Amino acid sequence: MSRSMIRRAMAGLAAVAFACTTPADNGGGGGGGGGGGAGGGVLPSFGHVFIVVEENHDFAQVDSTSMPYLWSLMTHYSLATQYYANTHPSIGNYFMMTAGKIVTNSDSYSATVTDDNIVRHLLAAGKTWKSYAEDLPSVGYTGQKTGLYARKHNPLSFYSDVVDDSAQIKRLVPFTQFATDLAGDTLPNYSFVVPNLCNDAHDCDLPTADAWLQTHIAPLIASTTFQANGLLIIVFDEADTDNTNGGGRIVWTAVSSKAKAGYTSAVLYQHENTLRLTAEGLGLTSYPGAAANASNMGEFFNP
Repeated sequence: MSRSMIRRAMAGLAAVAFACTTPADNGGGGGGGGGGGAGGGVLPSFGHVFIVVEENHDFAQVDSTSMPYLWSLMTHYSLATQYYANTHPSIGNYFMMTAGKIVTNSDSYSATVTDDNIVRHLLAAGKTWKSYAEDLPSVGYTGQKTGLYARKHNPLSFYSDVVDDSAQIKRLVPFTQFATDLAGDTLPNYSFVVPNLCNDAHDCDLPTADAWLQTHIAPLIASTTFQANGLLIIVFDEADTDNTNGGGRIVWTAVSSKAKAGYTSAVLYQHENTLRLTAEGLGLTSYPGAAANASNMGEFFNP
């Protein structure tokens, strides 16, 4: 059997396993996530939101064997079973998560982005933010790549609101700062977490990414601050072999004490919905790009 045939067979088995072991879909039926209708609702208030992005795997490739820690979160908290990336390759999806538009599909893109974006809205609302990027060589670094760090996975490092502001650029920090801020209870309102090219499953396997999550994210979830008013989104940027709805079907899960336990929904969502959720959940009343007309994913939470 060829390698491609083995891969397809494994994906099929994973899909069957998922259907057998996860809760039944409780959400509404079809409907576009970007339309602002299905999947909306009243959101609870969050003091801190965190986005952790994994790389380049189909929904069916993530299971209890490949990523047991993430799987435990997916089955215990809230899961979108019809969540799709917007495009290929990676960079356009990262921009959609933070600016509500694709901006570019060139992974080598290096220009400053002046488009509306989440940082602009956070600052206007008096909220704090940081990007925690693993292997970032120094605070405020805006180079394209060094070691296992890739700027294309760190979208906040492109925006003019950051790179043209001497104070805001200092909020691009190495991931080592994350544990310090967690221990000191100084985490910002909005955190974008960027594992390196190995630990996000881009260059290494899913078990490696899963081990990284358990080591670095489990302490966050267990913290008093997070349990009180935190929201963690773990999402893949794009699928590996799937182009459906632009970027393919991927894993998206919401972890929070305010999330509905064991809840799944088959409503169609994309990255603009995550942008709307994280912004509205922090109390923002204006949203960049496509997030302005996207539903807020309120169905996953107890208001």
